[in-house]
Amino acid sequence: MSEVSVVEGGADDGAPVPDSDENRRQILYWRLLARLFDPEEQASLESASVAVVEDIGLPVALLDPAASVDSVVQRHPDLAAEFDGLMTPEPDADGERNRAAEVRRAALVSKVLLNVFSTGNGTVSAEQLARWQSDAGWLERALGCRPGDLRGGRGGAGRARAGGGVSPTGTGVGTPAPDLSRLIPEIGPELGSIEAGLVQRMHLREVLADPALASRLTPSMSLIEQLLRDKNNLSGVALANAKALIRRYVDEVTEVLRTQVEKASVGELDRSVPPKRVFRNLDLDRTIWKNLTNWDPEEERLYVDRLYYRHTSRKTTPQRLIVVVDQSGSMVDSMVNCTILASIFAGLPKVDVHLIAYDTQALDLTPWAHDPFETLLRTQLGGGTDGTFAMALAQPKIAEPRNTVVVWISDFYEWRTDELFESMAAIHRSGAKFIPVGSVTSSGRGSVNPWFREKFKDLGTPVISGHIKKLVHELKTFLT
Repeated sequence: MSEVSVVEGGADDGAPVPDSDENRRQILYWRLLARLFDPEEQASLESASVAVVEDIGLPVALLDPAASVDSVVQRHPDLAAEFDGLMTPEPDADGERNRAAEVRRAALVSKVLLNVFSTGNGTVSAEQLARWQSDAGWLERALGCRPGDLRGGRGGAGRARAGGGVSPTGTGVGTPAPDLSRLIPEIGPELGSIEAGLVQRMHLREVLADPALASRLTPSMSLIEQLLRDKNNLSGVALANAKALIRRYVDEVTEVLRTQVEKASVGELDRSVPPKRVFRNLDLDRTIWKNLTNWDPEEERLYVDRLYYRHTSRKTTPQRLIVVVDQSGSMVDSMVNCTILASIFAGLPKVDVHLIAYDTQALDLTPWAHDPFETLLRTQLGGGTDGTFAMALAQPKIAEPRNTVVVWISDFYEWRTDELFESMAAIHRSGAKFIPVGSVTSSGRGSVNPWFREKFKDLGTPVISGHIKKLVHELKTFLT
């Protein structure tokens, strides 16, 4: 235990010194780093960490890599609230941080990070994937987000609060640690990448063929991508379970995006249409204000000469929305999200939605645009990219340019760049609204061909890249 004695400032038995909270915190984080980068257990760090955890009144199960956060919380329900916003702590009123609280926080943070980022090797079972997804949800909660947000599963990240983060090697307890909320755009894609790796390590076809195992799967973008890629190789029970998972995921994401779309107004007030003279449209405040001259102070009564009503009729010019989606392998997240988004807008009044998917060929999916589940089952992910085929289908659909918006989602790594860009510029010059989109993901990660990025910028139609909420905002502005 000599190593621990040095870290603890000279303790002979390896037990924590009462006033060494900073050293305690460092022990927990050194133990975390050792576990993450070296599979061999370091006995001195393990025993010292056990002593720290026991001394501050936390369960030793926090140090067990095999125990999920769910299992720890089930045995110790009071800990659940501590994980919420755990990695975005707020300083005390005097700007300092409570030393003992930092040690406790270090133990909880270590548990979440170790469970999420130490995934081992070998085949992954459905139970292990479900456990990892649950632990990742706890990490998202610790970062102030809803479970599933950062991995691109069910909509945008909704930070509950932001503040300082926890630093493994901070210079002092009173010194604010880095603001981990700034790292959320980076953490999300990494979580998605880890999850995708776990899915690839599963014997997914065997899992889907067993209803009991398939029921343990939680639909996510990584899992849906794998199912869509492998759907042609599935049959019978496995295919039925795959479709059920895709349907579940589509329904969950649809509900989130529909809420965002419905927050928009439904058009400008049309004052050329007289307001309906019904009670629900009565503008009581305006009626009283306009009739104040009729107030009788002796009778204390207001005589109303005229009633005023609110305008509720809105201008709803028919709009045509043409969504063109690159379905090559690098655009799976965008394909899924935009297919769902197109179906939502297809359900709005006065919006005529057309959907085209392409790689080296193009497919008109308009007949199924209202049903994202059926649309996704008809996609064929992978292959190269040649947008000129999609353009040949899109251009004839632009009947009234002023009432048309064309959304083109791609990373724009094309074979025939000049030819495709010229046709896109022609759409823009015709008066149609052209929106190039580099990525429409829930995590925000995406790569765009720099040549196209500069060309679109010069054209006055800069590429939208990032969270799907950006595209929702752009479409609401034009269509409503």
